[in-house]
Amino acid sequence: MSPTPSSLAAPGSLGVVIVNYNTQALTEQCVASLLTHGVARAADIVVVDNHSPDGSGQRLQASLPPGVQVWQSGRNGGFGAGVNLGVQALSTDLVLVLNPDTYFLRNDLDQIVQLFATRPQLGVAGLKLINPDGSLQYSARRFYSLPDILARRTLLGRWGPLRARIDSHLLTRAWGPEPFEADWVMGTGFVVRRSAFHHVGRMDEGYFLYFEEVDLCARMWVHGWQVLAVPSVELVHDHQRHSAAGIWSKSGKIHLRSMARFFAKFGVPWLSRPSRHGLARSYARWRVRPADSLFDSSPEV
Repeated sequence: MSPTPSSLAAPGSLGVVIVNYNTQALTEQCVASLLTHGVARAADIVVVDNHSPDGSGQRLQASLPPGVQVWQSGRNGGFGAGVNLGVQALSTDLVLVLNPDTYFLRNDLDQIVQLFATRPQLGVAGLKLINPDGSLQYSARRFYSLPDILARRTLLGRWGPLRARIDSHLLTRAWGPEPFEADWVMGTGFVVRRSAFHHVGRMDEGYFLYFEEVDLCARMWVHGWQVLAVPSVELVHDHQRHSAAGIWSKSGKIHLRSMARFFAKFGVPWLSRPSRHGLARSYARWRVRPADSLFDSSPEV
């Protein structure tokens, strides 16, 4: 059964979506932190189980606190498909999307809610991701160029000029106390305006994993919405970097295919990073591509 929420949303109301796949203990910890710190009401927390083969989806229905919604997707359509289902189940103005391997140490979300209230064109706000030891994960980025990819994925990144490219890509100098614009923010923890989410076409389910948030933020800019990083709101991310595995591993191949899909939609980045105007031109061409396009593994919503 598909969720059918009301189309009316109270201004500033906040819901939460968490996508579970074999991560019962992490999901329980994440939900507990939300309720402990009053980030959201239980009824406004949606856990989507992406057809976990370990049965954790069914167990979460019994183990999570009363009121928390658990939706069984019936298939593993990938992260974006799970987020789309979760957002559909909510009727809040804003939606906080979280990975299960995250938790809050305190509740500062009112700062982001206020930003959305005062900036009507704000579409996405990224949280400050930190490691359990408090170190920064640089969760706001600039769009990729070929030198960025070479610097981050090869030993060439140790060379001075390309090391500077990495710092620029990661926006390392932007992390002060104030919110700042970013080309995209990591999907591990971000808040999206639900009306903007639907306006740009929700998550592209043609990705299975990786680049969904880059794509979403690119479409935000194309459609006139703003993307900000908010350093004052911290989220602990105790993560495993599957995307850092070898390129011929399963996750490595998924990462490469997702990268190829993004570049097919928004233009291959050569020596310079794509401009927002350039993104819009490439995206417009991609939308009228032949139906049998190489990267059209599933229709874009």
